[in-house]
Amino acid sequence: MGVFADESEVYEYLGEIFRIGTKKDGLSEKLAASGVVLRIHYTDPDAVVTVDMPAETVETGRASVATPTVELHMSADTGNRFWLGKVNLAMALAKGTVRAKGSTPRLLKLIPMSKELFPEYRRLLEERGRTDLLNA
Repeated sequence: MGVFADESEVYEYLGEIFRIGTKKDGLSEKLAASGVVLRIHYTDPDAVVTVDMPAETVETGRASVATPTVELHMSADTGNRFWLGKVNLAMALAKGTVRAKGSTPRLLKLIPMSKELFPEYRRLLEERGRTDLLNA
C-alpha cells in the first residue's frame, strides 16, 4: 500500500500542487511559455493528472481531452517524494523509477521551475494535517 489511500487523495495533493503552480505569479507565465502539456500516470493507487501549461489548467482522471507533449509514469509515492525534493527526476528517469514518453528535454528544462513549488507542497501537506506524508 502506498502513502495515498485512494485516487482522490492523489488528486487532492499531487493534482493540487500543479493547480498551485499554474496560478503562482511569476511561475505560471514561465510554465505557460514552455508549451508543455504534461500527463502523469500514477500507480499505487492508479490516477492520472494532466497539466496543460499553456492553458494553465489541470485535469484529473482519465477523461482529459488535452493532448500531452510529455507523459510520465511513476508511483504516487515517487510523485510525493519528488514534491518533497527527495527525487532527482533525471536520475529517476535513468534508473527507470520514472518512465517518460515524448519531449523529455523540454520536461527537464521545467525541473528548476518546479523546485519553487517544493515549499508550497510541504505547506499544503501541513495545512491539511498530512505530516505523515512528509516522511514518506
